[in-house]
Amino acid sequence: MTLSTKNGIETHTLVILCGPTGVGKTSLSLRIAEHFHSPVISSDSRQIYKDIPIGTDAPCADPSVQVRHYMTGILELTDYYSAANFEADVLSLLEELHKTIPVVIMAGGSMMYIDAISKGIDDIPSISPDLREAINRQYEREGLNPILEELKNRDPIHYEQVDRKNPKRVIHALEVCRQTGKPYSAFRTNSKKERPFRILKIGLTRSREELYERINRRVEQMMANGLLEEARRVYPFKHLNALNTVGYKELFRYLDGNCSLGFAVDKIKRNTRVYARKQMTWFKRDNEISWFHPDNETDILQYIHDSLENTPQLTP
Repeated sequence: MTLSTKNGIETHTLVILCGPTGVGKTSLSLRIAEHFHSPVISSDSRQIYKDIPIGTDAPCADPSVQVRHYMTGILELTDYYSAANFEADVLSLLEELHKTIPVVIMAGGSMMYIDAISKGIDDIPSISPDLREAINRQYEREGLNPILEELKNRDPIHYEQVDRKNPKRVIHALEVCRQTGKPYSAFRTNSKKERPFRILKIGLTRSREELYERINRRVEQMMANGLLEEARRVYPFKHLNALNTVGYKELFRYLDGNCSLGFAVDKIKRNTRVYARKQMTWFKRDNEISWFHPDNETDILQYIHDSLENTPQLTP
């Protein structure tokens, strides 16, 4: 198929494949990318780090993958990175890619990263390194409860909205409060930003039984591929936010001697299923997503082609 043009310029499109962990985004994204001769941009907030390809199921862990990937394995575990950083980096990357590639594929399940590109991140003030280090030291020393209490006092509105079990988001909100002297919620406009390309969102879904079975098998395959050895290698960095995620947290408990390996693996399966439900709850709120079973590849490709032909052209 040849893309329609306006004033001789091909329309630029970003196809976003999203859905819960284990649903089959990676394998389908590779086939769709090959169809459109496109690279794949990862929208996975853990695949972006080096040293943990097995636990994040990163494409770079499979030497047979030929499709070019971006935003995978580019950061050290100690590097600070946020959805706002992702927005800036991917927009810059898309500007370059769209010079020669009209349709680019982005795949992953990190909700904040997907929203950062499709909706935009509010302009939040930068945080000084000293303040960030001070709050992180407080978190390591005292835990999350005192930080939550301070956030509740400084910004009761955001306190009611934030995921209080997510240290990264709680800490970042308090960083902004301390840095600016204003509530974090004062900087959140929730206004959607315009993009110089069209966005097409495709959600992948399976029945709960099918998805849970795939998740359980994938965890077992990760263990067979060396997940425990990978967790041992990064164990000295277990306090870092990059490793505050399903798969590593449970194995760190085993390595600490607090549970058996079998118990840890069962917890990985359970916590991954819980995370998948959370992802689906988030994605189902987005009425811009069109949903498909991953096996319906022909229908998905037809939908993309039809959308490219029928969507009004952007003004260059």
